[in-house]
Amino acid sequence: MQVILAQPRGFCAGVKRAIEIVELALQKYGAPIYVRHEIVHNKYVVNDLKSKGVVFVREISEIPDGGVTIFSAHGVSQKVVDSASIRDLPMIDATCPLVTKVHKEAQRSESSGNQIILIGHSGHPEVEGTSGRVKSEVILVETVEDVAKIKVADENKLSYVTQTTLSVDDTKGIINALKDRFPNIKGPGTKDICYATQNRQNAVRELASMVDLILVIGSQNSSNSNRLRDLGEEMGVTSYLINGAGDIDKAWFEHASKVGITAGASAPESLVDEIIDYLGNNFAAKISTMDGITEDVVFKLPKEVC
Repeated sequence: MQVILAQPRGFCAGVKRAIEIVELALQKYGAPIYVRHEIVHNKYVVNDLKSKGVVFVREISEIPDGGVTIFSAHGVSQKVVDSASIRDLPMIDATCPLVTKVHKEAQRSESSGNQIILIGHSGHPEVEGTSGRVKSEVILVETVEDVAKIKVADENKLSYVTQTTLSVDDTKGIINALKDRFPNIKGPGTKDICYATQNRQNAVRELASMVDLILVIGSQNSSNSNRLRDLGEEMGVTSYLINGAGDIDKAWFEHASKVGITAGASAPESLVDEIIDYLGNNFAAKISTMDGITEDVVFKLPKEVC
């Protein structure tokens, strides 16, 4: 069996930063540390941090007085920040800087008197956080078809922003539809799209031309991991989303001599190594890495953990 690793794959700069913030907070303040929602969407990462004394909560009300509070990489609404501030909880913001950039764009647009249209997935923590960073109600658009259905107050006073973990391809059609219907709408184009999301999707497209089967390492609730699996399928290659080696079925490889491996932006490289070991032990796999982009983005850490 030939195994080809996608490049790039796995952790992005925002995920690395968020996890490092939690690790440093544990060192500086001691356990327990409280994180609202999963710090990133990966079961392995979350369970590892739990074992070190991190407590993940759904709401700020679950955090005891004085508990060190961290906001996840996906960002939170102003209401969540206010809830923590009222209780004077020590707060550390692990929001990805690319998400924070979208929050600020939405706020600037609102201050200019524009109604905000948000391109994203309903229920995703990032969408909830961005929607809650402006005072007026945000119009959520998930598909091109949604554009024809939305009702706006003034078609000449509109702005749009996007969920960062969508790809350029995912949003291009929606943005074009918005511009067709509302010629005066303002927005950042595809600038808000996370570089890591796009890079990993481009790598999967190339990988799909080289292999018979693709394994995508990532959690079921990871938006970008699911999209990598979907892309593989769209390219005509059978693709599976797995948490780790324990999810693998040997029957998958009966007709696959070339297997591709990638990992979502919140999946650690240790899980890739686990899969490589499994395939090496069971199929005498030969491993290679495709040519691709080497990412060198690093985001600054907040002062609370420095």
